[in-house]
Amino acid sequence: MKRNTAKQVAATLLSGTLVLASGTVVAGTSTGSNKPVSDSYITTKVKAALVQDKDTKATDIKVKTTNGVVSLSGTARSEAEKEKAEQDARGVKGVTDVQDNLVVRQPS
Repeated sequence: MKRNTAKQVAATLLSGTLVLASGTVVAGTSTGSNKPVSDSYITTKVKAALVQDKDTKATDIKVKTTNGVVSLSGTARSEAEKEKAEQDARGVKGVTDVQDNLVVRQPS
């Protein structure tokens, strides 16, 4: 229950960020646009995808984007979570590549 509440709060905060970003990144919201989207827009969308994915713990994953290349760092609870985070990042419009630097944390 606590985890769901944290995800809801994070999703709400990211939604506000997306609203602010949407005013400056028209290409990211236009269907069929060939214009590149900004790195900040990509980072925000990747973070939102991680928050919405019940199989990833977004608070443990850091996202940085440079020239469309997304770098994931931090920890994952399993190899499956690591792969899912990379898949979520690749699914965001404007991502040209993903550098998955997540470390799988062994249970204590």
